[in-house]
Amino acid sequence: MKLSSLFSKGKTLSTKTPRSFTEINNNDVAEDFDSVEKKACTDPYLQHAWVSVCIDILTRNIARASFEIRKDGKTVTDSKAARLFQLPNSYTSKYDLWKQTCAWWSLDGEAFWWFGEDYTCGVPKELFVLNPRKMQHVVDNGKITKWIYTGYENGRPLVILPDELIHFKDWNPWNEYRGVSPLISLGLEVEQDLLAAKQNTGLLKEGGVPKGLLKTDQVLTEPEAEILARTWDKKYGHNNKSRVAVLGKGTEYQQLTFSPDTLKLYDMKKWNLYTLLAKYGIPPRVANIQDSKSSLSGTDTDSQHRAFWNFTLIPLLQNFEQVLEVQFFRRFKLSEKGIFNLESIPELQESEDAQSNRDIAEINAGLKTINDVLRARGQEEKPWGDIWYRASSLIPVRTVDDIGELEDE
Repeated sequence: MKLSSLFSKGKTLSTKTPRSFTEINNNDVAEDFDSVEKKACTDPYLQHAWVSVCIDILTRNIARASFEIRKDGKTVTDSKAARLFQLPNSYTSKYDLWKQTCAWWSLDGEAFWWFGEDYTCGVPKELFVLNPRKMQHVVDNGKITKWIYTGYENGRPLVILPDELIHFKDWNPWNEYRGVSPLISLGLEVEQDLLAAKQNTGLLKEGGVPKGLLKTDQVLTEPEAEILARTWDKKYGHNNKSRVAVLGKGTEYQQLTFSPDTLKLYDMKKWNLYTLLAKYGIPPRVANIQDSKSSLSGTDTDSQHRAFWNFTLIPLLQNFEQVLEVQFFRRFKLSEKGIFNLESIPELQESEDAQSNRDIAEINAGLKTINDVLRARGQEEKPWGDIWYRASSLIPVRTVDDIGELEDE
């Protein structure tokens, strides 16, 4: 055998233009993985119940926090920015604005606000939430020069300049210009969960797994076996569960149960569920999940709801605030700030009460003044708030001798 025929695997050699190493390497990789199976889950929010549940929990709780425009610690209601966030556009309420923003962030890791087709300059009069999947960025010399949006008016491409957008995006190690979906690291878990759910559905349907076996000590031909199976199914299958079965000589019925591998699917689905909840920072009780090993005490439930706000929602809201500070308030040189007001959130009331008690204790001990506390809360200071008033029960001690005299008393 010639060497040429050995290396060409029987193919006719032909003269080709030399290819780059990258092209050859890519082709080799494609050949190695040319039998990749088609993914069962193409839209997690549509196909996976718990992905939808997690995103719905995040969005409806985010909307509970009222976004306010403040200036010098006071809430402003009659300014361009305040009116804009009160009514983003004629079709979207202020609650829908944040719900849609949080939904896209939780699903795709980014969200876009567009200033509208009539925008020219200055503070915009409208805000529209765009579909990130319809956005394509154009980069020139390392900077985005424009965006192409294909989700506008029957897919007509729309060119949007960077100055006409606010872009919320999560850190993406693979693409500095775009966000990344939090589900990207859970692709295998979501896929497994969907396949397990489909298999469980098949088990619940008639004929998914045989309910039992008809065993006989007689030798049956294939036509006889088919007649016996058809007769049994007609008399005792489907909705004839209460009928009495009559078996012939040498025939017995053996019921089948689920195999251990099938039962493992339930454990796998539970593991994947907790993995998904952990990724989105949602404690089980917030998702109305009760672990059989944990108690149903009100204290445990309250602590999980507070943890959900303190470690998941509040950091996310602060992230949104910082994005707007840079891309909105500083861009338009506004003296105002946008802040989420959490005073009306019941889950945080107890922690705020504890903070107030600490503030009072530190004021009484002389560690803080009234204005120190007011400044930390973003509230208006008092004219007399920088003066510390000593409690009548406290006695000034200046020297070691004074301490000795007090101890003698």
